Amino acid sequence: MKEKQKNQQRVIKLLCLVLLLSYLGCSHISRKPAMEAFNEIWLDELGAQYALEGWGVTQANKSIDGNPLTIAGQKYNRGLGTHSPGSYHIELDGKAKRFTAMVGVDDEIISDEYDYYKSALIEFIIISFDENSKPKNRVLWKSGPMKVNEPAQKVDVNINGVTLLKLIVSDGDNGINYDHADWVDAKIEYTGNRPEPVKPYVSKPYILTPKHGPEPRINGAKVFGVRPGSQFLFTIPATGKRPMTFSAEGLPEGLSLDTKAGHINGVVQKEGTYNVKLIATNEVGEVHRDFRIIVGNTICLTPPMGWNSWNCWACVVTDENIRASAKAMVEKGLINHGWTYINIDDCWMIKPDSEDPMLGGESRDENGMPLTNEKFPDMKALTDYIHNLGLKAGIYTSPGPYTCQGFTGSYGYEAQDAKQFADWGFDYLKYDWCYYSRIAKDRSLEELKKPYILMRDELLKQPRDIVYSLCQYGMGKVWKWGEEVGGNCWRTTGDIVDSWGSMSKIGFSQDKCSSYAKPGHWNDPDMLVVGNVGWGPSLHSSRLTPDEQYTHISLWCLLSAPLLI
Repeated sequence: MKEKQKNQQRVIKLLCLVLLLSYLGCSHISRKPAMEAFNEIWLDELGAQYALEGWGVTQANKSIDGNPLTIAGQKYNRGLGTHSPGSYHIELDGKAKRFTAMVGVDDEIISDEYDYYKSALIEFIIISFDENSKPKNRVLWKSGPMKVNEPAQKVDVNINGVTLLKLIVSDGDNGINYDHADWVDAKIEYTGNRPEPVKPYVSKPYILTPKHGPEPRINGAKVFGVRPGSQFLFTIPATGKRPMTFSAEGLPEGLSLDTKAGHINGVVQKEGTYNVKLIATNEVGEVHRDFRIIVGNTICLTPPMGWNSWNCWACVVTDENIRASAKAMVEKGLINHGWTYINIDDCWMIKPDSEDPMLGGESRDENGMPLTNEKFPDMKALTDYIHNLGLKAGIYTSPGPYTCQGFTGSYGYEAQDAKQFADWGFDYLKYDWCYYSRIAKDRSLEELKKPYILMRDELLKQPRDIVYSLCQYGMGKVWKWGEEVGGNCWRTTGDIVDSWGSMSKIGFSQDKCSSYAKPGHWNDPDMLVVGNVGWGPSLHSSRLTPDEQYTHISLWCLLSAPLLI
């Protein structure tokens, strides 16, 4: 009996213990919920292709130039290397918790050759966007302006409730040059749906340009400038059914017209303004147009329109490429709308064999005249081909001992080069600062002007009009003194690339120099990046959407800028 009672007591004690443990367990759960599990995703895993950048192409786990991500000497394995002005938008469901990262200027911009990189100034900004809130954009974090060699800044932002996160790279209000920006060790902690990058807007290709009718129509500029004694070449830009015949009333003495091709050639010796009537006739009808020829000291009375090799072929450019582009300019009808120049950019010369730029190695002949490399066997034959099509030819060099790509520059040989360009038959010269930074004593206006004055004086000695295009990236507010040194156009900015950030930043910042544009002297915000572009040897469709390409060309037209496709 006693044993039975003991067993019952044991059962009761055991049941009480179970009940107590159950109570304590439930009480513990209700008082202290278990930690909620977080997921995390790295920024580079979302995809570098969704970034918008102002130059280059954003890459996962690499800098914008494809090097290891490095900030102030510290290397990082993960992140995105991008360029201002840039952005990366991420859709969230309001349940994400934190965004963390390190940010800074990539060390790859540091160079022993130039000190330009020291001007790089970048600001990282994180914004929450909500369509229903005021303001819609709420700044969550800002780095403040950052320079190269500054340690990376830590980012730790609460993004709970955020539905659209914007990661912004600003240019610091001093231009985009050398703004290589890194988001490293960047990740999002979340509990709901996986964060998704916002795909950049893409519009379908379309053409707004109306097709021309069969009737003759004369297009293009209504005025043309030439210096007395210089070779005159103008193609009447006309659309309509071919064959078409041309005539002109009131041409000054010394000029003649090819009635089938519409090419006006010759030399006018006497200064003056000549009012001419151009006439185009085909089987459908006849059209007249007034045209002024001004023979005086000013050329380039309208912004140059044409094609430049750099944003297509870069350093793989050849004689064959140039001829093909000239032929296409005619066959695709651009010549009938006033597109005129076919310009060779860098890399047509020989690289000097000698380290002494004054010796020049075998890059010049015994008279100091520049020699072409094997890709350009006969420059005179090339310009003759271009001129026979009714187009004009352009060429490139630098006032320094070398060009941007290390080929022979004009330093010390300005007279020879100007004469050779004229003898070859070129009508346009792009004069690119580049290596002259090694020659210049400082960045004073006197030093900035010096090489351009020197080449101007040599060009004016030639019996040929050569449009003088200054390329020195807007240094010293060139728009204020470009006319003084003989420039017909001058670059106001750094190089453009085919991104909305690059194009819009350049195009919408030209108001500062707009008042300096006038006939003979034009602000140049760089070449067009429409259609197929590349920097040799492979081309790709411009990363600008069709909408953005229309904006690009329209804006450049409003700016009275040169149009070089």
